[in-house]
Amino acid sequence: MLHPSYSDLMKVVNSGVEEGEAPVVNSRYSIVMAASKRARQLISGDDAYVDCAGGKPLSTAIEELNRSRIRILTEEE
Repeated sequence: MLHPSYSDLMKVVNSGVEEGEAPVVNSRYSIVMAASKRARQLISGDDAYVDCAGGKPLSTAIEELNRSRIRILTEEE
């Protein structure tokens, strides 16, 4: 089971969105794609922004999203 949950991650990612604006992500798929892309970056040698107990790239990527150390860019950005 994934901790934090998808819905919790979506809340964290969309926390900076002002009322009336479109959310950054509105599906689990977007969270999965962002986490997998970041995990591939970690595998290729990028430095992690958080210390993760497990040390696995996907766990680290999810924790980075959860702690807002990385963010998902919108199409405009």
